[in-house]
Amino acid sequence: MVRINQGAMGLEDLAYIVPHNVNLILIPKCETADEVKQIDARIAEIAHEHGIDAPVYLMPIIESALGVVNAYQIASASENVVALAIGLEDYTADLGAPRTKEGHETFFARSQLVNAARAAGIQPIDSVFSDVSDMDALREVVEESKSLGFDGMGCIHPRQIKVIHEAFAPSETEIEKAKKIVLAFDEAAARGLGVVSLGSKMIDPPVVKRAQRTVHLAINLGKLSKTWKEET
Repeated sequence: MVRINQGAMGLEDLAYIVPHNVNLILIPKCETADEVKQIDARIAEIAHEHGIDAPVYLMPIIESALGVVNAYQIASASENVVALAIGLEDYTADLGAPRTKEGHETFFARSQLVNAARAAGIQPIDSVFSDVSDMDALREVVEESKSLGFDGMGCIHPRQIKVIHEAFAPSETEIEKAKKIVLAFDEAAARGLGVVSLGSKMIDPPVVKRAQRTVHLAINLGKLSKTWKEET
């Protein structure tokens, strides 16, 4: 993963980066879909010149009011865009709003980014937390990020990694509940039923989808076996 420079310098960076098996490039201060398309096209040219077949994925970072307005267009600018991130220090500076502990000034942009990323079928990634010494505050921020719909967040120090991973990972209680919902859905589908129920409660399709996502994440994190259904 490599973060290139902004604008023309970033395009120049690609000639030095792409030939060395990079798999993800971060695009800072991204404001338009054209910026993404330009970078994507340049990567394709360099990859062709060097006989590189492996895809180079992109993660634009939204750091301005204009970027937030264009978030969906940016997120869907290329099939190589796999995540969309937000940088709140530059964003709030662009707004002329001071950063606060409560973060009310960031909720609109963060929600817009999550919505745009989900609409484009990619991952939304929240901004970094700058206080590397306050793990309790970091945990609160990560829980908030998760509640807003983010899949992860950036970090600026190795000590933050564990807290972020633990907070975004589903809990054992969440996993067990998700397993029950998925099994109930599978049973209903096998019996040709159009309605899914668990005990006395009806399970709506969005709840099933969320449960399937939780199970998938638990498997990827090694918290649940791939053959859990056979083991149940």
